Amino acid sequence: MLIFIFSLVCDVLVAQENEVAKNYGSQIAAPDVKEYLSILASDALEGRKTGTRGQKMAAAFIADHFREIGLIPPVNEGYEQPVELYSAVVTEAHVSAGTERYDNFGEIFYFGSMDTGGEVQSDIVFGGKGTEDDYKQVDVKDKAVLLLASGISSLRMLSLTARGKGAKMIYVVSDGSPEEFHTLTDRMKGFVASGNLNLKKPDPTSLNKGIFLVSQPAAQKLLNIPFDQLKKAAEDPKKNSLKKIKPGKISYQVEVHLTTIKTENVLGYLEGTDKKDELVLVTAHYDHIGTTTSGDDHVNNGADDDGSGTVSVLDLARIFAKAKKEGHGPRRSILFMTFVGEEQGLLGSEYYVEHPVYPLAGTVVDLNIDMIGRTDAEHKGNSNYVYVIGSDKLSSELHQLSERINNEYTKLTFDYTYNDENHPSNLYRRSDHWNFAKNGIPIIFYFDGIHEDYHQPSDEVSKIDFDLLAKRAQCVFYTAWEIANRDARIIVDRK
Repeated sequence: MLIFIFSLVCDVLVAQENEVAKNYGSQIAAPDVKEYLSILASDALEGRKTGTRGQKMAAAFIADHFREIGLIPPVNEGYEQPVELYSAVVTEAHVSAGTERYDNFGEIFYFGSMDTGGEVQSDIVFGGKGTEDDYKQVDVKDKAVLLLASGISSLRMLSLTARGKGAKMIYVVSDGSPEEFHTLTDRMKGFVASGNLNLKKPDPTSLNKGIFLVSQPAAQKLLNIPFDQLKKAAEDPKKNSLKKIKPGKISYQVEVHLTTIKTENVLGYLEGTDKKDELVLVTAHYDHIGTTTSGDDHVNNGADDDGSGTVSVLDLARIFAKAKKEGHGPRRSILFMTFVGEEQGLLGSEYYVEHPVYPLAGTVVDLNIDMIGRTDAEHKGNSNYVYVIGSDKLSSELHQLSERINNEYTKLTFDYTYNDENHPSNLYRRSDHWNFAKNGIPIIFYFDGIHEDYHQPSDEVSKIDFDLLAKRAQCVFYTAWEIANRDARIIVDRK
């Protein structure tokens, strides 16, 4: 009988706790997130590109919100964690072969941040497709090397391998059409015009010295041989086909202007009770890609990417802070954090894990929200879904908890399409949660899919489904509530 009574009491307590969670979760509603997003994704914030006036305005708005709802300022009595970045803008890049000179964004495109310190003379050899067998045929040490690629996805590996073999500069030609080359260079020109941002000052002695993408006509001139013969040599199964291609003589120059960008992550801390030394992270990135010079609409507002995630963090912070004031504060502490520099390579989150405000050893989980306000083409007519990524990668317990909480409260369809690490989109490694996962911290990444307005000026507030956004944010809230209040810390049982 005592066991029965004890069990009954436990059931009543659990039910009461669930009702408390539902009371607060239901207060995450469309009008509030719409109000926040109408400010963050307005034209006045100019696309929130890292280091710009608009990004600074967004940071101030988020910090003011955290201050207003009473979160603790965790960084030197402030809400902003300073992040220093380096911007390397290529001001000049050209390649010469014989009497021909090719300038940047014409028949060549330089991608990197190394200043050559003047004109460099070099031999250039053909390295085929850059395989180990290819390098057995050609010596690239202290030479430039031309490589044949089927696309741009393999550029990083091609570059690292060639540098490892001693090449001093890499040239890559694609076997695609000339039109594809010029489409790519036109697109990349706008992307790199304001410079590549890095956490570390570019080091000319490192392996990351950049590469030249070259058109097929330019490739022919570099080695003075028709492109179809280069392609045939790269694909010829006979031994020593690459040795038959004579080296060429070239010169090249890159000039880079380096500046320092001072920017910031924005953090608000809610202290827990009996388990306050353990930390739950609720995160999103608040930067976007700025403005464009093409078309009538010049502002990439980033309403979904990632205005939707940012305003979700703001509203979850508001509700958790309200719950604490009313006597229902979390047992574990919660850090609400919005990152800068995600669009430049997950830079804000990388900086945080390298300079954590609270020990990573005490960090229990990162619930990361990046785009939850839209419906993609795969779910037209059935918007009651969210893509869930990473919940099972480090903790089977987290995955089970995530499923149970959703089934109990929000009943969204969890789509795990992008959870496959072999999926070509590789989304597990493409948002800020990745920097925590790399450090052994379990994560869940919530995402709505790639839609037609991704990274376009048309990613506007008017296209956001705010009821859907609020429901997905509620899912994150209930998950955070459970993790912050349960007895045991989430177990890491996978690597």
